[in-house]
Amino acid sequence: MPVNLQKGQKVSLTKGNPGLKNVVVGLGWDVNQFDTGGDFDLDAAAFMLTDSGKTSCSEDFVFYGNLKHPSGSVEHMGDNLTGAGDGDDEQIKVDLSAVPANITKIAFTATIYEAEARHQNFGQVSNAFIRIYNETTGEELLRYDLGEDFSIETAVVFGELYKNNDEWKFNAIGNGYQGGLAALCGSYGVEVG
Repeated sequence: MPVNLQKGQKVSLTKGNPGLKNVVVGLGWDVNQFDTGGDFDLDAAAFMLTDSGKTSCSEDFVFYGNLKHPSGSVEHMGDNLTGAGDGDDEQIKVDLSAVPANITKIAFTATIYEAEARHQNFGQVSNAFIRIYNETTGEELLRYDLGEDFSIETAVVFGELYKNNDEWKFNAIGNGYQGGLAALCGSYGVEVG
């Protein structure tokens, strides 16, 4: 039975699942009926962070333009351009045992591609969620539904996996940002061209 999290809630992934190694982080969303008429393209990403709260190099940013971290520990399963259908719209696989020692936190985000040009924001997105399941068994471990109403934000940090001693935990964050992907990259120390 998965744990349904509230904003700000933290839960251990590995405490009740000893030996848990491979997880899949699924992000999903629907577009409201009263949208802008243009296609919505939401993009999931993972920022692999050190104790400083920043990435140590550009490869620590895993997204549609850099699908796999050099360590092999985090892999984006590809860009979904429409978000149509049920279930996960984009997925990121994480091998907890292969995450480099200097990485203590992995933040999972979603941004709206070309949001400004298309006059789109997360206020036009509904049923957004993040879930984590055991890749080996398919068992859903946790789920966090973003119930917030984001009226002007174009980027959202859904949550983060973080290392606490020898345990992996998840923190449901649900914070929105204006400025899309560039704002997130700036916040996490990724230089954008």
